[in-house]
Order: sequence, then C-alpha cells, then structure tokens
Amino acid sequence: MSASKPLIGISTYLERTRFGHWDVEAAVLYRGYLDCVVKAGGNPVMLPPVGTWTAETIAFLDGLVIAGGADIDPAAYGAEKHEKTGEPRRDRDDAEFALVEAALKIDLPVLGVCRGMQVLNVALGGTLHQHIEGHNPAPGVFEHTEIEIVGDSRLHDVLGDATTVQCHHHQSLDRVADGLRVTAAAPDGTVEAVELESAPFVVGVQSHPEQDTEDLRLFEALVEAARRRAS
Repeated sequence: MSASKPLIGISTYLERTRFGHWDVEAAVLYRGYLDCVVKAGGNPVMLPPVGTWTAETIAFLDGLVIAGGADIDPAAYGAEKHEKTGEPRRDRDDAEFALVEAALKIDLPVLGVCRGMQVLNVALGGTLHQHIEGHNPAPGVFEHTEIEIVGDSRLHDVLGDATTVQCHHHQSLDRVADGLRVTAAAPDGTVEAVELESAPFVVGVQSHPEQDTEDLRLFEALVEAARRRAS
C-alpha cells in the first residue's frame, strides 16, 4: 500500500458516451466518487466491468467502493422481472458480484453505495423489492431522507444517531442476507444501511454519499479502514 494514500477501487459501468469527436461505449463513473476518495485521503482506481476480478487480481487495492447504478438482474436472486425493473446489465452484475466475493475473501474494506448495497445483499444470498415508491422523485432528482441509525454499529460511529441522506432508488432490500445487520432505516421502514458483522469494515448504504463532496465521513471511514488493514 502507498505510505500515505490507500488505493481505493471503484466499480464503473459501460455506457454509450460522447466526448470530443467520439460517440462510443466507455467505462464511466460519476466524478463525485473520485473527488470524495481523493478528499478523504485515498487514490481512486476505476474498475470496469470487463476482465476477471478475483482475490488475486484485486490484491493491489486497499479498499473497494461498489458504486450506484442500474437494477440488478432479478434472476440473480431467483425472482421474475417486475414490469418496472430495468433491463439486465449482466456484465456489471457479474463483475460486481466477483468484486464483492474477492474483497470478502481478503478482508478488503468495502463501501456499497445504493446499488452497491443491493449487490452486497444479493451476493450474500438476500433478495430485493423490485419497486417501491417515495425514494426516487424524478430522474436525476434526489430525495432528502432522515434516517435513524442503530447504536453500537460502525455506521453510528461515523454518522451518529441520525442524519439526512440523499436517495435516488426505486428498489430496496427485502430479505436481508445472513450475516448482514440492518443499521439504519428510513421513516417508512426502508432499509438504509447494512454492515457485515463478521468483517472489519463492510458497510452498505442505500443513499448517495458521493453527492456531497463536503461531507466525507463515510469515505474517510473507508480510507481509515484501509489504512488499519495495512498496518
């Protein structure tokens, strides 16, 4: 690991993208993730959904962020596709399930963001509600939600008893996977955070902390966990 700046991998997605003279498929990521990692004291490394991700191929990393994005293929948790579920992005599903498996194998600190929390839950055997109301006001518009945080949790150590978060999702956790503990909820009962009790730092949040590059608490906690792992 770098003496002062842990390497934090961040999953990306393949999208048709326009830049310069080009209109091509590219690996893309919202810049807020990069800025938050840098401001928190880490160096970001973008991980595209191509290639083979194993414990060996991510061993150079010190921490991992599974970013937000498209709906997970419901076949991954044994469900039929709901009419409001997006089209499958199996390349990304496969890559991120592999990243989670590899990270857990080598005790890599993990932060799952929105879809990333759902990936963590499904990877460990949980299921999802394929459509809920009230947490996705409009495309590109975030719902500000007050969440209550369970005491004696890693999330409580970072954020305290309660905080306001920015949500943009129409799916949520249904059956929580064995080993995951629910550590925060919205007023309507929607699961807003989980953590893997058997791991030093594996935290998932349903909200989007990368949208506020001034509130770095979660990213700072991830970077600090990466430093502890290397010490």
